[in-house]
Amino acid sequence: MKKSISITMLMLIHIVMLRAQQKNFIDQAYIETRASVDTLVVPNRITLGIFISEEDHSRKTNVESLELKMGKTLEKLKIDITKQLKLTDLSSNFKNYILRRQDIQKSKSYELEVYDAITAGRVITALERAGISNVNLIKTSYSGMNALKIQLKSKAIMRAKEQAEAMAKPLGQSVGKALYISDFNSNSNPVYYNRRMKLQMSAMAEEDLEETLQIEFEKIKVSASLNVNFALN
Repeated sequence: MKKSISITMLMLIHIVMLRAQQKNFIDQAYIETRASVDTLVVPNRITLGIFISEEDHSRKTNVESLELKMGKTLEKLKIDITKQLKLTDLSSNFKNYILRRQDIQKSKSYELEVYDAITAGRVITALERAGISNVNLIKTSYSGMNALKIQLKSKAIMRAKEQAEAMAKPLGQSVGKALYISDFNSNSNPVYYNRRMKLQMSAMAEEDLEETLQIEFEKIKVSASLNVNFALN
């Protein structure tokens, strides 16, 4: 019985303390501000889709030969195909080993990750020369996104304080400690595309392929927003 009373008393004390803290916050004069900051970053993760198929070649070049040619082409560009290239169409890959008849047109799809626009242009140009022109841009992203978010949040909270001080000064008051901080979702999504580079490449004359295709990707916008309540003194 005494143990039950003691537990009840502790719960009541805890509730009273919570209400007191809430009351103290409500009674405290404060100013609420919201600040947002944003920036643009150049993507350093570029994902290309590569599709190879027998039906793209009038001489019925088999997929294995095209795959080998693709690998050698990428290796000449100093691309680590063990890390940067992955097969995405596994079902057709299994079918290649199970069905080996001449009337079946086999195909494979890959995703290749490169780290700058110059390399992407070189890849597209080199693959076109090798007879592989079905290349499309899938997405672009930025590898240092987490660190950038932290930097932007720090700038946002400093801007929120500057705004609070600017509003409090004409009133003859000063800004104290932060009483409450609300962090909104930061905008940092990768940029996805559905753009066929094959069309762009097929429109080029053969002599134009002597130079690397110049590509400029859209910069990624990253933003951070905060709500901050500062005490007023």
